[in-house]
Amino acid sequence: MDDVEVPAFQRARRPEHRELRRQEILDAAEALLAEMPAEEISLRELGRRLGVSKTHVVRYFESREGVFLGLLNRLLLSWLDALADEWPEPPCEPDRVMRAWADSLAARPVLCQLWSLLPSVLERNVSADTVRIYKLVDLERRTRLAQLVRDRVPALTADDALTLTRYAVVSLVGLWPFSNPTPTVVEATADPRLAGSRVDFATMYGEILQTTLAGLLTRA
Repeated sequence: MDDVEVPAFQRARRPEHRELRRQEILDAAEALLAEMPAEEISLRELGRRLGVSKTHVVRYFESREGVFLGLLNRLLLSWLDALADEWPEPPCEPDRVMRAWADSLAARPVLCQLWSLLPSVLERNVSADTVRIYKLVDLERRTRLAQLVRDRVPALTADDALTLTRYAVVSLVGLWPFSNPTPTVVEATADPRLAGSRVDFATMYGEILQTTLAGLLTRA
């Protein structure tokens, strides 16, 4: 890789240099997301982490949301690459696959945080072309995920497996914020009378996936 190294964040001109710069920006965004909510991260903050102005960041991504979409795609690919090792080998019980799905996502909070912000934050302040590219890549990712599910639950049709991935995303978008409440909500729900309002992401997401899968299998 020495032949593609360039000095610290000078403007990259060759395609391989530009890709290195893009990955460095995504690395910085991922590190910041492990420290603070996405809402608190600005292009200026990203630039500070990299030692450059926000103008340098905009040369590679059109906006903060564009950076997050790029990072979401990268994290999704990494997650899919890991599933073969993390999920049970076929043949296996469908409920066990759904629990493994929930557990593997619960272990990736940055991925879940970004995914949960997709409709409300990430798909805003970006061009239609950027959204189109993301959604086409997302469809490829979900099609791959659907095939991984079908390998373990062969009774599920290809169409229903893809539908399951769509329902799974929508469920995550709604569930993640409830399972990661603000400090004020944490303090309020410490009241024993509100114990039922506390949400464990892995447990509830697993139950949602199991119930959805059971419904799709019944319909099939």
